Amino acid sequence: MPSNKSVSDAPITQFINCRILRDHRLQRDDLWVREGKILNPEKLFFDEEGFADLQVDCGDGILAPGFIDVQINGGYGVDFSQAADDISGGMALVAKKILEHGVTSFCPTLVTSPPHIYHKVRVHLEGPFISREKRGAHPERYLCSLAGGGLKDLLEVYGSLDNVAIVTLAPEIPGSLEVVRQLKERGITVSLGHSVADLSQAEQAVQHGATFITHLFNAMLPFHHRDPGIVGLLTSDQVPENRTIFYGMIADGIHTNPAALRIAHRAHPAGLVLVTDAITAMGLPPGRHTLGQQDIEIEGLHAYVAGTKTLSGSIATMDMCVRHFQQASGCSLEAALEAASLHPAQLLGISHRKGTLNYGTDADFVLLDDELSVRATYIAGHQVWRK
Repeated sequence: MPSNKSVSDAPITQFINCRILRDHRLQRDDLWVREGKILNPEKLFFDEEGFADLQVDCGDGILAPGFIDVQINGGYGVDFSQAADDISGGMALVAKKILEHGVTSFCPTLVTSPPHIYHKVRVHLEGPFISREKRGAHPERYLCSLAGGGLKDLLEVYGSLDNVAIVTLAPEIPGSLEVVRQLKERGITVSLGHSVADLSQAEQAVQHGATFITHLFNAMLPFHHRDPGIVGLLTSDQVPENRTIFYGMIADGIHTNPAALRIAHRAHPAGLVLVTDAITAMGLPPGRHTLGQQDIEIEGLHAYVAGTKTLSGSIATMDMCVRHFQQASGCSLEAALEAASLHPAQLLGISHRKGTLNYGTDADFVLLDDELSVRATYIAGHQVWRK
């Protein structure tokens, strides 16, 4: 039956025969979309007396918010930390390719790089204000200290903070707390990582505004019962009230043992954010590739700094991480899906638009089967990929 056009001439699409992830549970309901937004069907029926122009049968699948990857270094031959002439073209290629993994939004991530690289790209800036001891695959020659000038020190390296969503730094570096405070005032998420900070230093950074931990357990001091380090933030009583600490988890079966993954999730389930930390080689065959200024060797599912056994990002895809996390943790399907959608949206402060299927939010969503394999991906209500 045609829709009533008293409010808008735009067509209405009704997704039927599906289970919708809403309010932390799968609900058997229809999803209504118009002009790229999720519609409230009650208002449609009673205020507009409207009906669908198009019905899409979801085959009893799951409709979940589109996945959001806040740490992805590249993929399919594109390295975000390499200053190519066509940066936007490279990002567009990756954006198109990761649709098949259910990813509808992402933060391109730059590892520690020379200053001229930062001046060309705006995103998640991981380094160079990090620990030499825990630098991982970040090239030591480009690491920087803070001279006590606050944001001025960052601007000398980054060039600008326009369009920066996240900055990863080590909170033990002298001068970092003032930087954390100033970044928070600018609405930029501060993440703690590649660090030898003890718990007290990490708590001070949180009290100054830090809200995220970059790839928990990796590139930080290991948990110790007398001083749990950054890991201790998951259960710290020094976190300000009404503040959630989020933490990135590379659930690829390589970076984090399933037992450690379960410990983190059971300690603080509301803060877990699945990330891929994917590099150039994602989607490519084994061999030698790049990550920023480093050469990387792919051996099976492992990515190493060439000539070493230092892990350097991953070649995992987000849908793989969702499935592995659900299987390894034993959590519900809903919890696994929210770790890749709701939680990253909350971290970035965009959950009023992304990460849920609430009425009025962007119609970015993914259709999955019960094994959490992606069947189709939608952006603004339009199908952009189908298996």
